[in-house]
Amino acid sequence: MATGTSSSSILPADEEDEILMLYGSESGWVEPKSHCDHLASLSSDLTHIPTPDTPCNRCQHPAENWLCLCCKEVLCSRFVNKHMLEHYKLTDHSLALSFSDLSVWCFSCNAYLDAQVIMPLQSVHFTAYVLKFNEPPPLRAVECVHITDNRANGSSTSGK
Repeated sequence: MATGTSSSSILPADEEDEILMLYGSESGWVEPKSHCDHLASLSSDLTHIPTPDTPCNRCQHPAENWLCLCCKEVLCSRFVNKHMLEHYKLTDHSLALSFSDLSVWCFSCNAYLDAQVIMPLQSVHFTAYVLKFNEPPPLRAVECVHITDNRANGSSTSGK
């Protein structure tokens, strides 16, 4: 077998590696969860939140900050001084929204959550987006299940 080819693929190994790097395991792509068992701990008012330029409440760092979705405290990321991670460990407040990219992370699930799909997170994502960009977020195409009516298919359930 020639170098650079794979017996399980018709693509040369370098092309296969490039595709994996762009779209697969090595790209760092993360598929957010569409459900979470920790949503009961969300703050009851997530339409009134601090602005995305709010500094960390502990160290005043101006960037890489997260909003606790349980108590609305703004704290810096694990890449700065780890104040949000410390907050989670002390309070068990699992859910946080990144003011950098508006992603939502659940510390308990150790996973990103899809804030545009999970109903209780939609309002805070919308509000944070408007505060950050001064416009509503673009509509996202959502895969829908096609439900048909028997009559629409040319059949009838009335027996006529």
